[in-house]
Amino acid sequence: MNRLLYMLGETFSSLRRNVAMVASVILVTFISLTFVGSAALMQTQVNQMTGDFYDRLELSVFLCTENSPQSACPTGAVSSDQRDSLEHTLTDGAASQYVASYRHETQQEALDDFLETRGESSRTASLTASDMPESYRVLLHEPEEFPVVTELFGSAPGVESVADQQEVLDQIFSILNGLTMVALIIAGVMIVCALLLVATTIRLSAFSRRRETGIMRLVGASKSMIRMPFVFEGVIAALIGGLLACAATWVVAEFVLGQWMSQQVPSIHFIDSAQAWIIMPGLLAIAVVLAVIASWVTVRRYLRV
Repeated sequence: MNRLLYMLGETFSSLRRNVAMVASVILVTFISLTFVGSAALMQTQVNQMTGDFYDRLELSVFLCTENSPQSACPTGAVSSDQRDSLEHTLTDGAASQYVASYRHETQQEALDDFLETRGESSRTASLTASDMPESYRVLLHEPEEFPVVTELFGSAPGVESVADQQEVLDQIFSILNGLTMVALIIAGVMIVCALLLVATTIRLSAFSRRRETGIMRLVGASKSMIRMPFVFEGVIAALIGGLLACAATWVVAEFVLGQWMSQQVPSIHFIDSAQAWIIMPGLLAIAVVLAVIASWVTVRRYLRV
């Protein structure tokens, strides 16, 4: 117990003597781990959005109309028999095992949806129902089954084309994953800076106390007893920075994503502070591990007793 109290006393004494360097360690650790936390939040949000969007992802089977190109629709507009055949394929045919639900969208409904999405303008004023495609909107059990269903309907009579939103969504998620990677790269650079700062702080502290540690070694103090105050010093500084990063991560999750973004884009389910609490222990663990490694290696290399 006395040894622990002695080591803690030495640690806080050293922290008071190196306030500027300790503050730098805290600041850099805070910034670097905030980037790590933000990247983790972003990846969690992307994973949630991926699941949500893919669960609602529809396959669009566009039917031939009078305005369809001859190459895609050689028999002209879809006939009643062709439409019945397509519905049979969806309900009882080859595609039924993959289909969770489907709905038929007429040309007028397609026009109404388009105008509701784009709004009335000079470009849309001249549009009529005949300009819009008739389609079946199909929701599948599993998004991975899109290629199979696309192949079933792609060459069916009365079908002009088959499209899904998966390719577009994959591009969006690729961009978001790229932003996550950029945040992680920046965090990695900042973590290296934090490591160097911790090492420099411990080195200066060890140099200023070289005479004291030399006397301790002469009277029989163990190497661990001499080194532990320096390790505690690095850990305490890094932990303070880690706690600040945890607070920043919570603020981003609760107020930026959970409240502000949820109000701005109500159609998307954003994460909240519950995910931040899951990430926080990891941030603190990173702070402690980095501080211990930097402190121990630095003391071992530069502390001569």
